[in-house]
Amino acid sequence: GVTLTVLALRRTTAPLGDVMEAAGRVAAGDYGARVAERGPAEARDLARAFNTMTERLQVDDAQRRRLLADITHELRTPLAVVQGNLEGLLDGVYPRDDAHLALILDETRVLSRLVEDLRTLALAESGALRLQREPTDLEVLAEEAAASFRSSAGAAGVALRVESLGEVPLAEVDPVRIREVLTNLISNALRHTPAGGAVTVQLAAEPDGRRITVAVQDTGAGIPPDVLPHIFDRFYKSDESRGMGLGLAIAKNLVEAHGGEMQAGSAPGQGTSLSFTLPLPR
Repeated sequence: GVTLTVLALRRTTAPLGDVMEAAGRVAAGDYGARVAERGPAEARDLARAFNTMTERLQVDDAQRRRLLADITHELRTPLAVVQGNLEGLLDGVYPRDDAHLALILDETRVLSRLVEDLRTLALAESGALRLQREPTDLEVLAEEAAASFRSSAGAAGVALRVESLGEVPLAEVDPVRIREVLTNLISNALRHTPAGGAVTVQLAAEPDGRRITVAVQDTGAGIPPDVLPHIFDRFYKSDESRGMGLGLAIAKNLVEAHGGEMQAGSAPGQGTSLSFTLPLPR
């Protein structure tokens, strides 16, 4: 009986010892620590939960490192321009004229926009973003967002229109944030649509009356299949993109903060459709 008791205790305590040892490694910063799933069912469940936790910690740590590297990369260029021009002005290499001062001001605006975008993204991802919800006519909001781009779209030879498929009810949203989403999507579509093409903002309520869908469709070159899954990632941008790779990530997070979803559909040579759904008040 004593022998059986000792064996049973050893069978239980050995897996716990594995977890304790691995926990010490994680505490020291080794997020690759894993535990073999062995012993009684409870011990195996504990090991499985521990492995899931460490996997998430490892992914989060990798994302944090990538984010820091991306931020450093994005800050380096405008800071270098500002520093170089200021040093040139102080050393007398450049004349202290409006042209050089305007260039410095433009770069500070880039930095300011990057900081504000990162702040918005951090608040949205953490769930701390405060939304000022109110009954909003999304058709009017879409028209206002499109109006701000009509001049540049016309100059580029791209038709920009807003369409509603049936009656679109009022949505309970933060109009400032949803307009930011629309602005990001329209701007992105215009950048990838050649002269003679069209960008269409289309609104439609679902038949059950529970959600509304807003789609921004373009007639551009489309997105390759290997790129499509990454377009909502932070700092991800195509080779021809001039932005910082935050616009679509912010748009997605703002939509999700409203309880909605964002999707992308595209095929090379057939244009792209970026759409989001928002819940309607019952």
